[in-house]
Order: sequence, then structure tokens, then C-alpha cells
Amino acid sequence: MDIRRIQYPFTELHSVPPDGQVIAIGDFDGVHLGHREVISRAIERARSLGVPAAIMTFDPHPREVLGKAQYSRILTPIDEKMRLFAELGVDQVYIVHFTPELARVSPEDYYKNMLYPLKPRVIVVGFDFTFGHRGQGTAETLAKLAKAGESIEVIAPHNMDGEKISSTLIREQLHLGRLERVKSLLGRHYRIQGKVVKGEGRGRKIGYPTANLEPLDRYVIPRQGVYAVRVYLDGETLKGVMNIGIKPTFHEDEEQPPTLEVHILDRNEDLYGRTLEIEFAAYLRPEMKFSSVEMLIEQIAKDAQRAKQILA
Repeated sequence: MDIRRIQYPFTELHSVPPDGQVIAIGDFDGVHLGHREVISRAIERARSLGVPAAIMTFDPHPREVLGKAQYSRILTPIDEKMRLFAELGVDQVYIVHFTPELARVSPEDYYKNMLYPLKPRVIVVGFDFTFGHRGQGTAETLAKLAKAGESIEVIAPHNMDGEKISSTLIREQLHLGRLERVKSLLGRHYRIQGKVVKGEGRGRKIGYPTANLEPLDRYVIPRQGVYAVRVYLDGETLKGVMNIGIKPTFHEDEEQPPTLEVHILDRNEDLYGRTLEIEFAAYLRPEMKFSSVEMLIEQIAKDAQRAKQILA
């Protein structure tokens, strides 16, 4: 899969496939089941026409640039998004650098200077797709702007249990700790990557050493609490228990930022500086304050045993 970062206006016409391409457009944060329908349709059309299947996506998230703070946290960092696109069979990805200046471009100029030069044979978008200044452009706008030989396909919403699958819904479910629901919406378990950094070292003192994780990107962090997780390390899949929170048994300050700490089951080694990928398998319980360290140790043992059963 070829990946190219581009900006408005697109002028590198020499690099465009001579017979055109099919382009799916969207931010695709999460690459959830609804997104996959859009992408799969683009690939299907591309194969039928004998041209590349391309995606146009954006970095950073347009809504973040437009000041919507909740989108400063993402479900899929750009590298992970590229990996998922490749797995789906995409041939070409155009990552558009989204800026406040681009947000002010009219739908007509965006089409003329960004889409048309890419020689789209078919443009595939979701039902709620908008583009151009203040989102004035829609799929209907695209259809009016399309030149001869171009067509626009709009994919209907993907509903599950009466709700439209969306990145917003997935964020909400993560904040509630509803991992089964998240998995059903994404079509896979939610994952984050992080680097192991120095922590307080308290876990080792009580018999449950933990790796203090610093996320490698601005991930949406699930609800505070305790989770059964799979830990991917250098090709190995390990079982673990992760705590997200402030460790109230040891800290009184509820305003401090939460930490992410993972205890790898049946493993005891120094992971400082290593990169771990964490897959959230199940939410076990909320974070709790215990009246003694002994009660905390007893509960951690129960959490570890339950995690083993879930991850077996």
C-alpha cells in the first residue's frame, strides 16, 4: 500500500494513476464497521474497474482543528489506521494535512483543486459526509460537481441494536467501560500502545510488579478501573491486569491525572523503556480505595485469577 501526505491544493498530477482510481473519503477514526462498509465498497468498485482503491483521510482530525476538544483524543493513531487500511486491501492512501485554512475552502474549490486532480472514477462516502467551508458540501454537492465519467456512491448508515455505529458512540462506550459493546462496534478489541516509564515501584513491593505505561499517542482512554488485558510484546501475547486511575489507597489527591499500570501475569521482568501494545478484553471493576494494603493485595489476587479465566 502506497501512502502519501498531501496538502491543498493538490498539484502533483504526474503521480496520479493514468486510468484514475476509486476514492473513499473520510476521517475513519476507529476504522469501525461502518467505515469498513465504505472502504469495502470502494475496493469492490476499484476491482471491477481495474483501477487502484484509494482512501483520502485527514491528519489531524478536522474536528480537532475546528476546536472540538473531544476530538483531541483519537481511537486510531495514523500509523494504526494505515495498518488497518492495508489489511482491508487498500492500494493507495492520501493523508491530507488539515489546517484552519483548508477548513475555509469552499466545496467547489475543494473539489476543483483536491479531488478532480486525483482522477476519481468513483467517489465513495458515508451518508453523513460533508466537506468544504462549514461543511456546506454534501454527497449531493459532489454529484453536482462531478465531471463526465465520475460517479458518487453514498453508503447508508450501519446500525446495530437500533444505534448508528459512529466514532462518537465508541468513545462514549469506552468512557463507560463497556468493552463488549466497543468490540461489537469496532469489529475487534480496542488497543493502545505505550512506552514503559518509571513509576512509583509500589507494585513490586507488594508482590505485583507493574509496568507504568505512557501512551504513544493521544488515545481515548477507557473508564478508570481494572481490566483484563492482553499484552503484546516483541511478538509474544501475554496475559495481564491493567489499572487505570489514581490509586486512591495510596493517594488522596483525586485531581491528579490517572496513570495506566499493567501487571503481566506469571511474568516478572524489568520492562523499562520497552513498547507494549495493550488489548482491552474485559472491564473487571471500578477503582476502589481499600482500608489496608492487605485488603488491596487480596483484591488484586482475585482480579488476577478472574483475568486468567477470561483470557484463557
